[in-house]
Amino acid sequence: MPKYNIKVKWGKESYQVEVNTDESPEIFKGQIFTLTGVLPERQKVMLKGVTLKDDDWSNFKLRDNATVLLMGSKEEDVPKEPVEKTVFVEDMNESELATALDLPAGLNNLGNTCYMNATVQCLKTVPELRDALQNFQEGVAVAGGVIPAQSITAALRDLYATMDKGHTVPPIVLLQVLHMAFPRFAEKNEHGGFAQQDANEFWTELVRMLQQKLPSKSNEGNDSQEKFKSIIDQFFGGTFDVELKCDEAPEEPVTKSKEQFLQLSCFMSTDVRYMHSGLKSKMQEQITKKSLTLDRDAVYTKTSKISRLPAYLTVQFVRFFYKEKGAINAKVLRDVKFPMEFDAYELCSPELQEKLTPARLKFKELEDALVYENTKEKKKKEEPKDKVEKKYAPYWFENDLGSNNSGYYTLQAVLTHKGRSSSSGHYVGWIKIANGKWVKCDDDTVTPVTEEEILKLSGGGDWHCAYVLLYGPRLLEIKDVTDQTEPLSEPMATE
Repeated sequence: MPKYNIKVKWGKESYQVEVNTDESPEIFKGQIFTLTGVLPERQKVMLKGVTLKDDDWSNFKLRDNATVLLMGSKEEDVPKEPVEKTVFVEDMNESELATALDLPAGLNNLGNTCYMNATVQCLKTVPELRDALQNFQEGVAVAGGVIPAQSITAALRDLYATMDKGHTVPPIVLLQVLHMAFPRFAEKNEHGGFAQQDANEFWTELVRMLQQKLPSKSNEGNDSQEKFKSIIDQFFGGTFDVELKCDEAPEEPVTKSKEQFLQLSCFMSTDVRYMHSGLKSKMQEQITKKSLTLDRDAVYTKTSKISRLPAYLTVQFVRFFYKEKGAINAKVLRDVKFPMEFDAYELCSPELQEKLTPARLKFKELEDALVYENTKEKKKKEEPKDKVEKKYAPYWFENDLGSNNSGYYTLQAVLTHKGRSSSSGHYVGWIKIANGKWVKCDDDTVTPVTEEEILKLSGGGDWHCAYVLLYGPRLLEIKDVTDQTEPLSEPMATE
């Protein structure tokens, strides 16, 4: 594998870069972009008067310690016209429309990398993860061999920082370190380009890398940080209470244990029409294992109940199964409905259900208060009130930062797949942005969509089918009732 340590000179600045000429020059330009902030399409890379091509190294003869010249400026350094011209919405291109509507940045497809782009967009909706990445101090390490967890975490941090500037970004460095850390994601197809990959496999590996490098978050006055080594376990990790009972030997004692999870699985059996029932069916299943009582393999009933709910609940729709004919991961197109607001209460252990009750009662009180206010407004027309910044109660248990204390969740991201197998087709991310609106992130194209369009992603045909859902905690608004002359509801009056 030809690698060269070279110097990139840009104006008064110079940078040491390790180049692998087995990879596309676009990867090299991505490294330069990370160091200088000059977008790849603005870069002119020269060696002895020869300009580097975008697609191959044939005209560019590198050697160790060579010095290449970079010409190009960062976008913010380019002079702008002194007078802004009025541009009407109907005349805007997609990039201008995204800026006008304050839409998030898109990600260029670097050759069947939609699986990565969709995952990156979905995870970007978690503010605690964003904060943890911003506090991560280590850099991308590729010289002398990639350090997987460090390099992927740093690359994701840098990518999010660039996306926050509002530009469509080529995620070249993240792709480069991903290929170095996990060669299977660098497999080529019959046309010589990158092969399509399974988005949930990438999601799982990315989260596992972040799990190793991002420490847990502390909270004043509790020991939640000591419970978890990683912010991933803290905010994405749940716990099952598991019981194993031997069906063939009732006298055998029931075995109890705990299992950790970062995703829940929704199985797509023929009688499953709703996500809740798909999740519930997995909570009680029959398995075969050796019985010490019978001294042979026997059938056991495995019952799982959630004893810790994470703040962010990831649900995978198990849409793919291995099909020997054709040797592909074939897709289940079944229509399985999922809710915008999800209640996990029935999936929880009795002990957790009891702990969830106080917060759930407060949600009920708030709903009653809003009903009362709406009724009052109908009877008495009032002047519009000034908008007041909303305040929210903590969504976690006092001694467990990163948990969910009510069981209520709100959908904030959907990763979909269009096609017939996980190794083909197209992946797209659909995310809820700051103003509560939804957008479709189809690589570099970001467009507004409605909640109705999100709910149509439940499957049933060749259209986009939900594959991974990300739910965040439903927030309890703190209402100021000091100016009320009448009780908002019976529960509120007794507080």
